[in-house]
Order: sequence, then structure tokens, then C-alpha cells
Amino acid sequence: MKAVILAAGIASRLRPLTNDCPKCLLKVGNRSLLQRSMDALKQNGIREFVVVTGYLHHQIEDFLKANYSDLKISFIHNDLYESTNNIYSLWLARPEADGEDILLLDSDLLYDPMIVRRVLDSDSENLLTLIRHDLGEEEIKVIIDKNGAITQLNKTCNPADAIGESLGIERMGRAYTKALYEELEVMMEKEGLVNVFYERAFERLFPKGHTYQVLDVTDLFSCELDTVDDFNAAKRRIPAALY
Repeated sequence: MKAVILAAGIASRLRPLTNDCPKCLLKVGNRSLLQRSMDALKQNGIREFVVVTGYLHHQIEDFLKANYSDLKISFIHNDLYESTNNIYSLWLARPEADGEDILLLDSDLLYDPMIVRRVLDSDSENLLTLIRHDLGEEEIKVIIDKNGAITQLNKTCNPADAIGESLGIERMGRAYTKALYEELEVMMEKEGLVNVFYERAFERLFPKGHTYQVLDVTDLFSCELDTVDDFNAAKRRIPAALY
């Protein structure tokens, strides 16, 4: 299994912190967000990585080459990072991810490494991590039917109908990634949907029988980092054991 990490975004809402530093290299405690993810994945046996970069990409590449030379890391550059969303970065990873078993992660997550362990220990081939809290307009919300199947996964659905927020860590089996890239090919090359969230592709696959089991990880620490206030709060909230 390989990890696909999306790290192309500008993170404009975190300025001035991201004026000269990509979001994933900002530090909480003693380590950057990307370093925390890399360490969590490495300690859980992941040795192969695909990193899609964009904004200030040389900083990310230099950091990983200097600190993780023992791992196999493939870099893909999204030179349209200013005008596209994470779905396009995921599309660019096709040569490395299509038909493969992968973990998909956003590069700017702050979370307990035990979440990775639970994802890998699961018997489910396709898994979406979920956290439960009061929801608003900004979160990618998860709505399920009476049988527990995901029916909606987006920002625009009614928060009152949702069971929680997608954390941004997904496990995908080979059949799923093959179907995903077939769907992305239509979305990218025929429909030009380069500036939407990748969850739009997931939603289009639900009616076709390709879905996820939900893994609730609310009991483990995780933290959203979209604004400067979020970042400052994370420094106060992170458990001492993870600092």
C-alpha cells in the first residue's frame, strides 16, 4: 500500500503564516504537519509515498528528501495549483494510484497517529474516517442512509442531517481506485471540473456501487487548521503526548 499526499494548495486563509511557507510545513509543537503525517505513516509500515505539490513546491521536496531518504517518494507537480482544487491534484496522481491500494491524505492534517493504525487494521478495503462534532457550512459532511451507506459527502448538505465530518483520510482498494480514475477522467477531460473538491467524484461513485465504510475516530485527537485562529488553537489543544 502507498500513501498519496496532496500538498499543492496555497492556504490563503492562513496568511501571513503561509506567505513564505507551505501550510504543511508549518509547525505545531516540535514538528511540522507534514512531518507528523510522514512519521505516523512510516511507523505504521508505509514505505511508498506519492506527494502532489504546487505552491512553494521546492520547500516540500527539499524537506522530504533531506529527512526521509529511506523511503520511496515520488513527486508530482501541479503547476495549476492557483486555479484548481484538490480534485485536480488527485487526478495528476493517476500514474501512481490508478488500480493501486492507497491511503489518500490531505497534507495539512493534525491528528493522532493511532488513526492510521486503525485504518490499516480495518478489514474494510474502502474506508473513510469520520469525526463527530457540531457542524457548520465549512466542513465536508457525511450523510448516511438507514443501512449505514453514505449518500452525501459535501459542504452544502444540511448539517442537521449529517453524522459528522470527513477527516480527510481515506483508504481505497484497487477496484475502487480503478473506478475512481475512470470517473475522474470524465470529470477532468470532458466536464472540466478541475476546481471542485475530490469528494464530488466520491459522490458520483456511490450510485455505481463504489462506496466506503465509515470509521469513527472521534475519540482520538484531530484538529482542523484552516485559519490563523485554528492554528493558534491547535497549539493549545494538542495533547502533551503528541507535542
